[in-house]
Amino acid sequence: MRQEVGFDRACSLVEAALRGPARRTIVAEAAKSADLSQALRRLRDGMRSHQWKAGAHLIRLDRVLTAYDSQTRRDGFHVLHDWDGIADKVNDDSIPVDVLNYLIDQRGAGPADAPVLAILLDYYFLHVLALLSLRVWDDSQPDDHLDRLQQLLQTLQGPDGSGQQFAGNAETLLLLATSHYELSEHGYAGLLERVRRLNPTHRMTIALTHAASLGGHLRFGFEATYGKDVAAMRTDNVTDYPWLCFALGTLMRAYARLHDEDLRGAERDAIVEALLNGLSPDVGAFVGDPPASLSSFEGERSDFRDLFHMYRHDLLDEFDHHRPADQTYSPLSFFFNFSHNVLKGTVVDALLWGEPSNLSFNDLLTGLPREGPKGASRVTLAKTLMGYARANPHRIRGRLTPVIVYDPRLGRRAFGAAMRTMRA
Repeated sequence: MRQEVGFDRACSLVEAALRGPARRTIVAEAAKSADLSQALRRLRDGMRSHQWKAGAHLIRLDRVLTAYDSQTRRDGFHVLHDWDGIADKVNDDSIPVDVLNYLIDQRGAGPADAPVLAILLDYYFLHVLALLSLRVWDDSQPDDHLDRLQQLLQTLQGPDGSGQQFAGNAETLLLLATSHYELSEHGYAGLLERVRRLNPTHRMTIALTHAASLGGHLRFGFEATYGKDVAAMRTDNVTDYPWLCFALGTLMRAYARLHDEDLRGAERDAIVEALLNGLSPDVGAFVGDPPASLSSFEGERSDFRDLFHMYRHDLLDEFDHHRPADQTYSPLSFFFNFSHNVLKGTVVDALLWGEPSNLSFNDLLTGLPREGPKGASRVTLAKTLMGYARANPHRIRGRLTPVIVYDPRLGRRAFGAAMRTMRA
């Protein structure tokens, strides 16, 4: 089905809102309100209607976003709206509006804080870009469209906005767009096949992000959701394992190339860390007996297994450098249910403090580089997110459980279990 508005035109409409003074004007007008609650309600009107008045200009995104949201839902994804597990339905309001409503309850009586309004407005546009990320295959130019989306993401996070950092690259938008609970999971297989047709650079970026995020997601499942029952985890994650197989296979081939060319440095370190992260929840699925969900991907899994055994000795030595420690941040110590909840928590923290964060979601998926100011900031943010999750636990297997955890002790346990299996 062809969209009424093509992808390039949709990007141009969004770019007009992101570039220049438009966002600053929207925030300045809202900030004239009597209090933060009134200002937030003005923003909420724009978020719900997808129409924004910036001075004398009216920015209308309603037609394209309504069309794209409808098409993407038919493809199997609710990008803008989260699932309500208690009501057993998709929420009526979008994720940015849900966060805005929470902020009204928490800080609504305070003054109309322009930095807070700017962060929330940018969070709305982050979801607009996430929606666009699932339409990059429209018009048969997905690689060019992803590059265009990367430019828009840089503009969103640039000097014309709040300064809040959300994602490190456009490929991560695909992850954030699809890391929701979906009652029907039919869309994931088709999306993976489309991802396989992207160019090598885009596939590699997706592999790095997905290996790390699925590692944290499945480690959480192993510890909390499935009570350390690997068979139950495999049965309940039939869409995740093929994506993880794709990511690990892509990374393993890249590692083999760098190894054979005797190239060391930041690129190789990042690949090794992501391989370890992705393998950590269930090494056996990829080097031992595979789950049924990988039966259609046996060729890819076998290729990974063969390369892994070929380079295992050196890989294990390099893995050992990523053993979680108490003093430094490690993504292996980071466990969470859904990636978009991690980002939501980061945004809520920034909103409650009234200051943008310079750490994106991607910064929590890696401990590299270990030197520099981001190291300590990662630990602080991860522990802060765990604090919020503890204050608002979910009931899992009959127990109230935080859905975001940062625990070096659990990280070392996962590392040790994975290394023992790989050495066997």
